[in-house]
Amino acid sequence: MLHGKEHVARYQETDGEEGHEWRGTVTLLLTTTGRHSGKDRTTPLIYQLDGDAHVIVASDGGADDDPLWYKNIQADPEVKVQVKGDRFTARARTATPDEKPALWAKMTAVWPDYDVYQTKTSRDIPVVVLERV
Repeated sequence: MLHGKEHVARYQETDGEEGHEWRGTVTLLLTTTGRHSGKDRTTPLIYQLDGDAHVIVASDGGADDDPLWYKNIQADPEVKVQVKGDRFTARARTATPDEKPALWAKMTAVWPDYDVYQTKTSRDIPVVVLERV
């Protein structure tokens, strides 16, 4: 089972032949710029399409603080995305309150644990929309 750095490495090496399909769903690689370090940080994340946009969830398993990648996109919303062999630049934004319910439903349909994660924390777990530049 791929996880963390191994997941990222195998995904990159195989253009997603290994790592795109994961535990019954699909993942992309999100590369953000570290807000303190300035270094690239790559994270595998479950995604779904919404029109031309890719949708991800900043759950961090229901932790009380937002994941580091989400803090990084708040500081610099220009990100790099890899979906299988397709690598592109995108602009990340948090879904609006009007958009979020439908996007949340789309994401929990493929990863029901997001609902469980939300019960573990008092923070409102953000849904993020990645729009190709």
